[in-house]
Amino acid sequence: MNTHLPDGYEISTDRARLDAALIHQWLSQDAYWALGRGREKQDLAIAGSLNFGVYDTASDAQLGYARVVTDLATFAWLCDVYVAPAARGKGLGTALAAAVRDHLAPYGLRRILLATADAHAVYAKVGFAPLTTPQKWMALGEQ
Repeated sequence: MNTHLPDGYEISTDRARLDAALIHQWLSQDAYWALGRGREKQDLAIAGSLNFGVYDTASDAQLGYARVVTDLATFAWLCDVYVAPAARGKGLGTALAAAVRDHLAPYGLRRILLATADAHAVYAKVGFAPLTTPQKWMALGEQ
């Protein structure tokens, strides 16, 4: 998979390549939406999701992560999108969101949702937009 990536990087959905300990560290220590998330919970989230890793092609080091919760028929939720601080500013977050969009396109999903407090511009570049009828949506649990 090589969707909209700068040279020297690749995106893969191969779960075997994921560095679960690193993903847990990133999310539980640096991601505002997952601070304090336990390792067991993170491992369960990985196991139950479609996962995307961003890798440096020279070193094979993992530099980013995203996961998608989906039925691959009607709906998907993009979450836990993270790019390592040292790799930010290179377009990897946008490339990761584009890779997710392109990977899911053949399924003809009715809707792909995400929530962000600070990266609206990143997701807008690949077609995400605010809800046009937020009054229709409801949530159970933490908001």
